[in-house]
Amino acid sequence: MPRWLPRAMVLALALIACFQLGSWAFHQLIGLLINMLIAFFLALAVEPAVSRMADRGMRRGVATFLVFFVVLIVCVGFMVMLGSMLASQIIEMVESFPQYLDSVINWINDTFHTELSRVAVQDSLLHSDWLQRYVQNSATGVLDISTTVLGGLFRVLTIFLFSFYFAADGPRLRRALCSVLPPARQAEVLRAWEIAVVKTGGYLYSRGLMALISGAAHYVLLEILGVPYAPALAIWVGLVSQFIPTIGTYLAGALPMLIAFTVDPWYALWVLGFVVIYQQFENYMLQPKLTAKTVDIHPAVAFGSVIAGTALLGAVGALIAIPAVATLQAFLGAYVKRYDVMDDPRVHGRRTRDGVPLLRQIRRVLHTDTGEDTRTETRVDSADSTRADSTRADSTPADEERPPRP
Repeated sequence: MPRWLPRAMVLALALIACFQLGSWAFHQLIGLLINMLIAFFLALAVEPAVSRMADRGMRRGVATFLVFFVVLIVCVGFMVMLGSMLASQIIEMVESFPQYLDSVINWINDTFHTELSRVAVQDSLLHSDWLQRYVQNSATGVLDISTTVLGGLFRVLTIFLFSFYFAADGPRLRRALCSVLPPARQAEVLRAWEIAVVKTGGYLYSRGLMALISGAAHYVLLEILGVPYAPALAIWVGLVSQFIPTIGTYLAGALPMLIAFTVDPWYALWVLGFVVIYQQFENYMLQPKLTAKTVDIHPAVAFGSVIAGTALLGAVGALIAIPAVATLQAFLGAYVKRYDVMDDPRVHGRRTRDGVPLLRQIRRVLHTDTGEDTRTETRVDSADSTRADSTRADSTPADEERPPRP
């Protein structure tokens, strides 16, 4: 047996063990890594506001705390308004449930000539086996719901804590990262960091502005129609339609349509039409002007990045896909060499073949049966031959142009 074989086997087993250990640790820490990624992008988003306040003499930690405090107040206010709306709607539905039940029973009795009563229906429902099983399962699921809510609160707290440290200690973090890199690499890292701050902050602020405009427009419509809880519904439409990519518009418009349907079914159609028209106005008029200087990427690229981010990281990937792709595009744009485009008709989408435009070829094919093509080509050829003869005559020397005298 060669001497190196046992050592190679031990080394191979050690590498396999390290790979397995690293894979296990990565799967165990995937939740924490995703939370840190969200916190990093959130810190990049608030970096311009924190830096502006720090430049005016405020301590960076205090500035970061004030920015996150404002964000927290806005989020809590939105949740309280939305929760109060849903709670009042649920209470109203519970109070009006006997009336709905009476109307349904009367319709069944009149239609099918039965003799049902609300008391009998209630007794049959209360003593049914499926209702008892549903109550037992619901009581068992209360603990699972409580655990999910507590886990979500802990995750939100973790994200805010990491993002606070990333934003407050941003300069220190950049110095620590640059201290292990050569000067040339330090400039590239700092440039990438600056581009990420600009693109992420611009994406967040442009989306916030569009959410404000969208919420104001839908608030006016809901107030005109007399739909209850118009402020909460307007805030819902503005935030959901802007910060949930691709399907956010449909999710945002579903709730106002449902509330409007309880007032008048025609109001739901008015809300649907307004949502569709406003979405087209936002896509073609408002969004290009607001995001031209912040997140200037092609709509197809944005859609593909959202799909890729959703496939990789779920809802989190969908939220951070657009600023991440915009940052990568801006960073690569500084290092990709570009050339001047030649003046060719094919650049503008006009196809040619053998130097003859395609439109002229189509005209020749269409007019072949009438003989017009032959006359046209004869005139064109005669004109071309005349121009060619004149050109050759002009280019002939003087002694060859005049015949010799006898």
